[in-house]
Formats: sequence, structure tokens, C-alpha cells
Amino acid sequence: MGGRQAYIEAVESLRTAANRPSGDAARAVVDRAVGLLAGRSRCRLADAHRRLLQMSAEQGRDLVEVAAGVIGLMDVPDQREARTAPLLPTAVGVAPVRPSADWLPVVQGVLDAMPGQHALMMPVRDDTGRLHDLEVAVASPAAVAVDGLRGPALVGARLGEHFPQALVSERWPVYQRVLDTGEPAEIGPFRNAFGRYSVRAHRLGAALLMTWERHEDHPAGSERIAATERLGNLGWGEWDLVSGEVRWSEQLYRIYERDPALGPLPREESEALSLAEDLPLKLAAVEAFERGEQVDLTTRVRINGRIKHLRSVVDAVRDASGAPLRIFGIVQDVTAREASVQRLAEVERQLAEQRRSLDAEHQLAAKLQQVILPIPETPLALPGLKVAVRYLPAEQEGMVGGDWYHAAALRDGSVLLAVGDVAGHGTHAATTMAQLRHSLRALAVTTGDPGVLLGHLNRLTCDLDEENPETTATAIVARFEPARRRLTWAQAGHPPPLLSRGGRTAPLPRPSGPMLGVVEDATYECATLDLAIGDVLLCYTDGLVEHRRRSLDDGLNAVIRAVDEAVAVSPRQPLGELLSRLRQANPDDDTCILAVRPVTGETQDLRHFLRGW
Repeated sequence: MGGRQAYIEAVESLRTAANRPSGDAARAVVDRAVGLLAGRSRCRLADAHRRLLQMSAEQGRDLVEVAAGVIGLMDVPDQREARTAPLLPTAVGVAPVRPSADWLPVVQGVLDAMPGQHALMMPVRDDTGRLHDLEVAVASPAAVAVDGLRGPALVGARLGEHFPQALVSERWPVYQRVLDTGEPAEIGPFRNAFGRYSVRAHRLGAALLMTWERHEDHPAGSERIAATERLGNLGWGEWDLVSGEVRWSEQLYRIYERDPALGPLPREESEALSLAEDLPLKLAAVEAFERGEQVDLTTRVRINGRIKHLRSVVDAVRDASGAPLRIFGIVQDVTAREASVQRLAEVERQLAEQRRSLDAEHQLAAKLQQVILPIPETPLALPGLKVAVRYLPAEQEGMVGGDWYHAAALRDGSVLLAVGDVAGHGTHAATTMAQLRHSLRALAVTTGDPGVLLGHLNRLTCDLDEENPETTATAIVARFEPARRRLTWAQAGHPPPLLSRGGRTAPLPRPSGPMLGVVEDATYECATLDLAIGDVLLCYTDGLVEHRRRSLDDGLNAVIRAVDEAVAVSPRQPLGELLSRLRQANPDDDTCILAVRPVTGETQDLRHFLRGW
């Protein structure tokens, strides 16, 4: 809690004031007792004062004497001092040594004012001095045992009679430790034969002040609170300045990644977790809290090597002078929120930087494409084929894509053809396109099988995906054998080629094959097609047919109509003129089109090439 040390010092100053000599001493003792009683019973100061007067009248004792007894009972930090020991001497032997008769009414009066189930338990020890049992000396009116005994009826009862399993449970050494060290303990919730319980134990001289609570098996309200804490990643804490007791909720232990068995963090450990840079903020919060204000601040702590941002909202129950008696608050782990704010600021910075460098990047991407994918201005003459290429850039400036093609003769006299498209735009798409294109060219030396070649390209794309996630691509690879005019082709998630034959254009049935970079060990089937003189085969990327406002069939039908109309006007028109009639469906995407027409040996004469191919 913020300002904890300041309030420890404030409590100590009150203790000093309670021992002031001369005329103010009596008033200081009574005020101290009233404050302790109000803080522990969580009632108003006026009600605590009336209760003190009532205890004095009922016991027929001086008010200051009763107040001193209340202080001796309830001032838990001071209970470890020697001044309380004579009131409750250590019990030795089977029978407990009971407190003096004139002291018991003070204890009873205090417990009567406290809500909940409490009992002052005297230790029963064996001949060796070991703790043997605990016997009730005083009980609060609400205290009840499992057999129905309540309040004063519990006096003289032993813990072993009502909770025999407690004597052999893991709780018994804890009670012994509280008696030996004076350190208070909180145990539970735990389950025994009678239900679920929580127990708190404080040493008062040689006795134990026990507080216990039975939990319902299905506490819907508690479950809702716990669920709310988990959903909001927040926990609550409470610090009783009167007793010194600190309580944390389960979620607060989770936030601090601390074992609940260790109890709440000591002040020294808590301060060690804080970052020195946040000290001015914490000091300002302490000053505001001392003025009686509620505190709401976010600070940083280092837990297990990680920085967490914790928001704390803290308030207090105060006495008439404004001094805190009980501090309570919630702590919320807002690390994710703060990280989001930081990421947003970083994104904004990057966007600003990106805007400054966007033009340069666009220019670089365009130059890269021109270098690695030169588009021939005239058709290519290859064995048994004429090949024309057209590239349609995106209308938006700098939207350079990953569309590519390949058309070259192999050593065995066949022709390798390919069209592909790398997902995305910019330098990454352009460089990936170059890697695939050059890899295909190198791999063609080892095999001419289109399916095998696509398998190699797929593994390459998967490797690139490890360096740059979400790298995917589509492609068609084909091998043309001039002697038989046979085209063997395979595809990887690519739009189907269009075959124009006899004045009609239709898509070819696609052999199976997934996109590149999706399935590492994918296989690609091949299909064959025998081309005839007069046929035209179009391979293209998706920008020619796909548009977000139209279906793929609409885009494909538009291309088919354009090809059929062109062929109807001039079946033998040059491929360049045919390609000039085609328009991309998606102006935001690049488009690459490769047109192939089989030819006889004579038509490859240079003079024919110069006549307009």
C-alpha cells in the first residue's frame, strides 16, 4: 500500500502519545483505546466510546483502567513486548493457567464489540512443554462450534473436543509457531469434516486470539467476486493499522506472482520491487493520501525480471482527527493496456517515418521490378512457339506487386513457361518474386517436370516464410515439347489458363496443387494438352480476373468475351494486338499476361517475325 511507512510512524506516534505523563495521560489512553476498538470492530468512534463506557460500568472499574486493558489486548504489535506478558502468563502442564479474573471482563468486553467469531484460547501443554491442546477462556457472542455451542457456552471447551482433526493437521504447527514467535498467521480456506474454514491467529501474551469463518460450499457471491477479479486482472488488499494485519485476495497474489503460503509482501520487499523513477509519483500520492484524499495512481514494479504496470486505488477508514485506522484498496495489472499504448505510439512513429520514406520505397520497388523482370517489347520466338508478354501495373503509384513470368528454351529443345504471383506489394513481394523466378531457372537444369519444379519452389517459399511470415505465392509451370506440340503443366493455387481454339475460349481443368508456402511437403499433379496450329493459350495472374466488387466468374467471362471478339475479327492477328485488348479487372493489383501460340518451323523465319509479331 502507498505510504505504508508513513502510517506505521503515525501509529507509533499514537502509541507514544498513549504513554504521555501528567494531565493528558488519561485522555490519551482513552482516545487510544477508542481508536483501537473502532478500527478492529469497524464501527464509528462515538459507538466505540459508548462501548468503552458500558464496559467500565458493567465491570465497575475505572474508565482509564478498562481503556488500558483494551490497549493491552488489541495493540497487536505491542503484544510482543514484556508489558503484556504478566496479563497472560505461559501455561505449562495439562491444565492451562488461566488469566486473572479482573482481566477477563476486559477481554470479553472487547470481543463483544467485535463482529464475527473470536475466542481467546489458552495453550494446554504436556509435561515436556509441547502444545497439547487449546482451551477457550473467552468467546465472542457470535462464536459457534460445530455442535451448536455458542458464545459464553464455549468457555472451558477444548479445540480437540470440537475439532479433533486440527490437532494432527498442518495447522497445528502454525499455532505453535504463532505462540513461539508472536507472528500472526492466516490459514485457509481449508476443508475439514465440517466444511470450509478460514482461521486467523494472534498471540496475546501466552494465549491465542483465534478468529474463524465458515465458508459456504457454493458461495455464489464470492465466486462472482473472484471471477470479476480474474476478468479485470485486479485484486484487493487491506491493512489494519491497529492490529498490523495485512490481507490480500487470491488475485493479488497472482498479480505479484507470490505464493499465498508466504503471506503478503513485507514493506521492504514491496519497496524493492518499485522502480526508482516512480518515487516522485509515489511521494505525491502519499501527500494526497495524508490530506484525506483517495489515491489513484499507476506505477511500475519489477517482478521476476519483468516490468509490470500496476494501477492502485487506495482509501482508508479514519478516526476523528483524520488519521487512518484501516487502509484498503484495489490493485489492477494494466501492463497489457500500457503495452498497447506504447505499441500505438510506436506504430504512430513508424507511420510518420513510413510516410517520409514511402516515395523512396516505391521508387526502389519499381526499379527492382524493372531490373529483375524486364518485359520484352516484342514477342519471343522459341522452339515451336511464339510468346508475348504484357505487364499491367497497378494504377496506384508505387503499388509494385510480385507478378512474374518465365519463357525460355531448355537444352533438350523443349520450352519452359511459367507465370506466378507473390502475395502482397512492395519490396518484399518484388524480392520474393525474383527469388522464385531465378530459382525456377536454375532448377530447370535438373528436371523439366512441372510438378517436381513446383515442389521445389514450394519448399523454397516455406523457407522464406520462416524469415518473413505469411509469405505465399501462386504459379503455373509448363513444359512444351515442339515435336509433338504437347504441353505438360502443373499449377499451385493459380487461376486456370484459357485456351482459345476454333473461335471459342474456355478455362482448362486444373490439376490439383496447393498454393506455394502453405503445405511444406505438398505434391503437384501434372496435366497434358496437345496444342494445334491456330490455338492461343493465355496464362495470367489474378489481377486480370479478380475484383473485390465482382465474382471471379464475372471477371473470367469478361476476359473470355474479349478474346473471342478479337479472334473473331482476326484469327491470325499478332499476339501483341490480342493482349492490348485485355484490361485488368482490379486496378489496385498488378497483372502479368503470357500468350502462347504454336507455330510451324517455317513461321519462325526471321522475315515473318519482322512482319508484326
